[in-house]
Amino acid sequence: MAAKRALTAADILPWAEYAKDRMDTRRRIGQTKRNRRVDVGPNVTFYFESFETMWLQVQEMLHIERGGEEQLKDELAAYNPLIPQGQELVATFMIEIDEPERRKRILSRVGGIEDTAFMMINGEKIAGRPEEDQDRTTEAGKASSVQFVHFAFSPAQIEAFKKPGTQVIVGLGHENYNHMAVLTETSRAELAKDFD
Repeated sequence: MAAKRALTAADILPWAEYAKDRMDTRRRIGQTKRNRRVDVGPNVTFYFESFETMWLQVQEMLHIERGGEEQLKDELAAYNPLIPQGQELVATFMIEIDEPERRKRILSRVGGIEDTAFMMINGEKIAGRPEEDQDRTTEAGKASSVQFVHFAFSPAQIEAFKKPGTQVIVGLGHENYNHMAVLTETSRAELAKDFD
């Protein structure tokens, strides 16, 4: 069965139905999300998105805010662009620093970090393309702590990615934040499901 590439209103459970199994659903999808999480350096975590992770996000937003059909339209518009379309991986990456002054200082030094995201497979670098819904670096050069990036793969790169044992690297090449991480085999196998 082909992976779903967009959420519709028909995919979303009514509030009461979702609430009934909410904890089990969050636990089940939470395990999948753990396999889709990659720490890159000391302060950044990549969360690779999927239909399932975005479904959960929309269900949770509706569960918490209870905004009805109007909210549902907004949530679908916000989260559908983060569902991979078969030849790409899509990630939310977060710059996670608990201490407010330190967070402010670091974010002010990493403007444009979203333009430096990359993946590497078999020595080939795949440049990330930031989500274009809004600028995530201010004119003053301060980065947002939440970024969204797409990685488009060629058919040959997809085939290589799908092979067990293939080394896949994700990284950021900003002059003030230059870090890489190798995906675990579990993560590589999980992310390979996003491709057609």
